[in-house]
Amino acid sequence: MSQPSPRAHRPATRVVDLGRPHRGDDAPVNPPITISSTYVGTGEVASGARAYGRYSNPTWDPFEDALARLEGADVPALLYGSGLAAIASALDLVAPGGTVVMPAHTYQGALLGAQETARTGRFDLVTVDIADTQDVIAAVRKAAEDTASLTHERPVLLWIESPTNPMLEVADLPTLVEAAKASGAFVVVDNTFATPLLQRPLEIGADVVVHSVTKYLAGHSDVVLGACVPAEAPVREGLLHHRSIQGAIAGPFEAWLGLRGLRTLALRVERSGDNALVLAERLEAHPAVRAIRYPGLRGDPGHERAAAQMDGFGAIISIDVGSTEAADQVVDHCELWTPATSLGGVESLLERRRRHTAEPETVPEGLIRLSVGIEDVEDLWDDIRAALDAVQA
Repeated sequence: MSQPSPRAHRPATRVVDLGRPHRGDDAPVNPPITISSTYVGTGEVASGARAYGRYSNPTWDPFEDALARLEGADVPALLYGSGLAAIASALDLVAPGGTVVMPAHTYQGALLGAQETARTGRFDLVTVDIADTQDVIAAVRKAAEDTASLTHERPVLLWIESPTNPMLEVADLPTLVEAAKASGAFVVVDNTFATPLLQRPLEIGADVVVHSVTKYLAGHSDVVLGACVPAEAPVREGLLHHRSIQGAIAGPFEAWLGLRGLRTLALRVERSGDNALVLAERLEAHPAVRAIRYPGLRGDPGHERAAAQMDGFGAIISIDVGSTEAADQVVDHCELWTPATSLGGVESLLERRRRHTAEPETVPEGLIRLSVGIEDVEDLWDDIRAALDAVQA
């Protein structure tokens, strides 16, 4: 575990300071990588014991401790082999026969996983427009009424993603969390887009935060990891049991890379966010762009909410250029922007989202998701402007 860091330190300091070994003469500045499949021991293997590599690894601990502190949790986070593994673990917290309320526009892996699980009868799935606060509250209340006879814990799970992927809708987090808790619902928030530097849902009452560590936290498009950050120890025990039994664990090298990436999170989030705002303002004015979503734009439907509850607007922009053909032309014409899925790396990526067959049909065919990186903003603009101009020609 890391040397305690005063909570008074600002986030940009904490991402550098947290997860360090205890100080001492000749102590390493960075935690080492532990490579072992098993651990010496003869006593009873109780919860929390190392014992075996599927249960624990010392290389996970610094990252799990640092992420928990950044999110405002009092118990360590849990690292997983992928973001989807973390999502599956969090969804497993809902009671058998319960109900999951989830945004209709959310990370397609989470939505697809929930849909497939619902088809088995494990739980019911209700999808909502997460930006329509009253619609979400009504769905949660109805789910609570429908599951009132269940005796298991957590009969209703409200899944929130804000901003959403790829439509960038912004949820009224404080209102939704308060209303969900009043109805007895359990609240999970996917905080991948915002990171704990821009919003901390646990501080307003959410029960678990989920991350695709692959994205901004690791930040270099070279590792696949996920994480769950529970607010309380009993929930952590349930998540830990699921991870241990299902075997969805991270490798020590990946965990080490994730922590190394975390060190520059504040710099990357600031630079990419600044770039995104400049690009969004210019893209909004380009004639080839039929519609644009970016919470940092004053005219965006989610702007006021984002400004009130976030410490920044992130670095994801979605533009609609009208058709599959136009979107493909823009993507193909770019030379600096990389055509690839995923997001949150130092390099700028773009893709037509409906190329994924599982993407909801309500996502426009001509929608391009832009993950803005840390390159010079003028180079990024010159490249995508030329691509948009080519479509207009």
